[in-house]
Order: sequence, then C-alpha cells, then structure tokens
Amino acid sequence: MAENRDKTTDQMKTWKENRGSRKPDVLTTGAGHPIGDKLNLQTAGPRGPLLVQDVVFTDEMAHFDRERIPERVVHAKGAGAFGYFEVTHDVTRYCKAKVFEHIGKTTPIAVRFSTVAGESGSADTVRDPRGFAVKFYTDEGNWDLTGNNTPVFFIRDALLFPSFIHTQKRNPQTHMKDPDMVWDFWSLRPECLHQVSFLFSDRGLPDGYRHMNGYGSHTFKLVNADGDRVYCKFHYKTDQGIKNLSVEEAEHLASTNPDYAIGDLFNAIANGNYPSWTFYIQVMTFEQAEKFQFNPFDLTKVWSHKEFPLIPVGRMVLNRNPVNYFAEVEQLAFDPSNMPPGIEPSPDKMLQGRLFSYPDTHRHRLGANYLQIPVNCPFRTRVANYQRDGPMCMFDNQGGAPNYYPNSFSAPETQPQFVESKFQVSPDVARYNSADEDNVTQVMKSPASAEPFPTQSPFPFSSFGGVGKCSSNSVL
Repeated sequence: MAENRDKTTDQMKTWKENRGSRKPDVLTTGAGHPIGDKLNLQTAGPRGPLLVQDVVFTDEMAHFDRERIPERVVHAKGAGAFGYFEVTHDVTRYCKAKVFEHIGKTTPIAVRFSTVAGESGSADTVRDPRGFAVKFYTDEGNWDLTGNNTPVFFIRDALLFPSFIHTQKRNPQTHMKDPDMVWDFWSLRPECLHQVSFLFSDRGLPDGYRHMNGYGSHTFKLVNADGDRVYCKFHYKTDQGIKNLSVEEAEHLASTNPDYAIGDLFNAIANGNYPSWTFYIQVMTFEQAEKFQFNPFDLTKVWSHKEFPLIPVGRMVLNRNPVNYFAEVEQLAFDPSNMPPGIEPSPDKMLQGRLFSYPDTHRHRLGANYLQIPVNCPFRTRVANYQRDGPMCMFDNQGGAPNYYPNSFSAPETQPQFVESKFQVSPDVARYNSADEDNVTQVMKSPASAEPFPTQSPFPFSSFGGVGKCSSNSVL
C-alpha cells in the first residue's frame, strides 16, 4: 500500500514532521482553558447522568452542532490554491488598473476551481462546466474574475438563472438528478446550444483542473488613464496543455477516486510542479461594438479570434496549497462587482445579474462581514468607509471614526479621479425577448475563428448525462 501514497494521503504525517521536536500543545477549550481529560464525560457515578457543568463536553458539542455553513447553491464542490499574477506585456494603453501598471509587477492571487451542479460530496469527473475564479489582491482592492472553463454560458438573461440551476440540481419529489428537467430546459431555450455543444465535446470532461483553460466569459469595459474606453474579454490559457478524460475514464474515476481533481492539484503543488496559465485579453472598440453583427454582450457567443486577436498580458502561477480548506477555500468568496479603477462592467445581462447575486449569497453564507475574513480581506489596501457593526466584526470596527457621511471631522473622503466612466443610455425600458437571436451560426462555423471544440468522441446520446436518458416524450 505504501507505494500508492501521495502528498494528500501523507498530509498528517507531513504535518507531524514539520513540527520537528516540538512537544504537543496543551489541549484547550475554545476559550483557551487547559483540558485534563478529553476521553470521558463528567457524570454522577460511572453509570450516572452527565452534568451540565461539564464545559469540556458542552463547549465541544455546541461548536460541533454549528460547524457547517450553508453550501454554495452552485459550484459547491471545489479546490483552491494560491500564487501570483505577473505582468509580461504592457496593456496600459487599454487599462489604468494598477494590477497592469508595469511589466514585471506581481500581484498575489487566490484561485478556486469547481464543478457547477454537484453537491460538495459529488464526483470531480462528471460532465459539467468547471468554475475557474481568480481573486487578485491588488493595490486598489480585490479584483474578482469569476470565470469558467468555457468562453460561453447556457443563457444570456440573468432572470433565467435560478430556473436553469434548478434543472441541474435534484427533482423536487424524487431528490434525484432528472435528465428530463435538464433536456427540457435546454430544448426550450435554444441559446443553450453553444454551451451544450462545448459541454458534450471532449472538453466537457477535463482531466483535473490543471489541464483546462479559463475564461472571464463576460464582456467587460477597460478604461485607460486618459479616459479612453474599450470592451474586453479575459482569457487564461493553460501552460500544461489541454488534457481531457474519456467517458470511460471519467466514469471509473467517479466511482474509485471522486476527489480526483482536488488531489491532482494539491499533489502537483506539493511536489513543486506549479501549474500556470497565460493571461490574455481581447479588445473591441465602442465603434466596433455598435457595428458588430451580433450583440457583443451576449454570453452565449464568443468573439472571433481572427477579428479580435488575443493580446498577451501576463502569467498566473499557483505555488501554495491552502493551509486549511475551510478557512481558505470554503470561505473564499468571489464577487464580480469587485473591480478596481480601470475595469468596469458592460451591459452584459448575465454579468449585471451576477453583480447583485454573488455578494448577496456571500452575506447569506458567511455573514455581513465576510470581507473581513482573512482570505477575502483586501489586505493590500486600507479599507476606510462608513460600514459598521454586524455579526462577526473581526477588527477594531474602525475605532472612533465618524460613522456617517458627509462629516466635518477629517474622516474618509471621495476622490474624483476614481469616478466611473460615463456612458449613455437612451432606449425604452421593457422586457426584451432575446431567445430568437441567432443561436446556431457560431456552433456550426469552423472553430478556427473562435474556440476549438474537439470532436474525437461523437455527441453522446446515451452515457454520462446524454439525451438518451430522457424518458419523457414531451422532451424528446
């Protein structure tokens, strides 16, 4: 058995070795009181009832009863790692954000990879998009790029997102995954076709997290120091090369090693084999956007690499595993509205919806002060505002500084240079139906002009989530 052990299975042994000759710490309660006996309840006689005064027991059990926080409603199963982003090419002509201010600049990052639909105990190798979210701890606050391993998504209107996710989860009566729900929604919303085609290509089963690309997917707006604006898409291409699993390999791993992707990432970093990705942008001018053949803010479509070539920016490297999974991965919270000056949202309807949804769910899962949790804290800048109090306030609550604005007491002031760029909005307000926009052309076009969809395997109609599992004639 010894030859099958790796860095994940040897973690406890490694932890002990790292302590060297240090003696074990004194066991304590949560309040720091030393404990003399951790194996036996305090009872009235050897067979008698336990006592309420047994604080060793009540302290332990009361905390145990509250160990679990709400699971993420999507992207529940994931892996995380830490490293840095280094600028390798000058893009200041497009963006004034300090994260890009000069070649050679490095910025600490945290990355979380994930599946989308499964619960926290689900298998890593299911046919499912993969989350690829990056948190840049910049000099101007955190920048969260909440991406996936696909450049497109199933829908383009955020109002559909809850229903879409419900179809990917469990049947409300049987509590089982339901192919009828999945394919019914996909068949009724033709804009799903592009992402479904990607999902059922070879890239729908990536070999772990190190061998897949990442994409910001949404369209963003970049602003330079002169106030010039362009639209932008972010790409991060794996330096390890694309590598995918066959259906047979994925199904085998799901039953024998369901945490395959988590272990692969942890072991690679622990062995000094640091994964990296090359970071690119695509740029579209406002004039090009107005004349473009389709909506450039449509998340179900890509921009042609021929018309809008990839522009190299930098490199992301992951070189540290989490010290504690719960503290640094389960509590790691990404928010697409976290954008430093120079990066702004576009009219992308899905992005606009996520700007609200993500911080809202973090406040539900982690509390109003989730940004004070160390892994989420913008530690490279100083937070100075008028937000106060709330559960689990971890720092000095900004001391005696005024908690209202404006004021006359030298408290934090706004800086005009950080005002967002202006943009015009003039159309009529309505609920516009986008379902009938062209949902087919990009799927049928040669992949050379955009993202390649490898097709060594035929579109699977029977296995691992294929339409062959549907039983309802109304869907088929």
